[in-house]
Amino acid sequence: MNDFIDAFKFIGENTALLWELTLDHLALTAASMAIALVIAIPLGVWLGHLHRFSFAAINISNVGRALPSLAVISIGVALLGIGFVNVMVALVILAVPLMLTNAYVAVDGVDRDAVEAARGMGMTPTEVLLRVELPLALPLIFAGIRTAVVYVIATATLGSVAGASTLGDIIVDQATYRLPGVLGAAMCVAALALVAELLFAGLQRAVTPRGLRAARVPAAVGPTAAETL
Repeated sequence: MNDFIDAFKFIGENTALLWELTLDHLALTAASMAIALVIAIPLGVWLGHLHRFSFAAINISNVGRALPSLAVISIGVALLGIGFVNVMVALVILAVPLMLTNAYVAVDGVDRDAVEAARGMGMTPTEVLLRVELPLALPLIFAGIRTAVVYVIATATLGSVAGASTLGDIIVDQATYRLPGVLGAAMCVAALALVAELLFAGLQRAVTPRGLRAARVPAAVGPTAAETL
């Protein structure tokens, strides 16, 4: 218990340092998520709309999830050197599979009767995608984004071993910051992940069509917490 009390004292006494590292941590997370979103969401939505290449989409995602982030960072050192870019690439590889799978499954699983009704009204394939499939798929798509954000925030702490500035700088340097510092930084990472979870849960509810809100909010399609360890 005393260690946790000391951890709160460390947070209070090192606010400036923790704030600076938190901003660096969020910058790395934001850059990684932005690139992953640009890659995963359009590709997953389009493949789901086509109802094709499910084997490729899902199995590529499974391969991506099977790659340990620390191993990807280590391999990246040889190709990209140490620093921000190397860690960002590893985090993109972590985030893309989960969002790609959710986007594909979300669009592919839209009620076929609704799609056929839209086609019967004379909608073009693009209109069907944008006005029918995508709105109905948004809750599950956002579930994937929500889970990916939490994973990226948690995993970004590994960036410190490859020269990227994050809250992991304190966690990996127990010799300097002692146990209270390690616990304090870890608590900050946990708080960031919790805030992100709550924020994206709110966004997920906001983008869910009103008629679907009575149903249970969908969870992301991906590994359980135990499978990611």
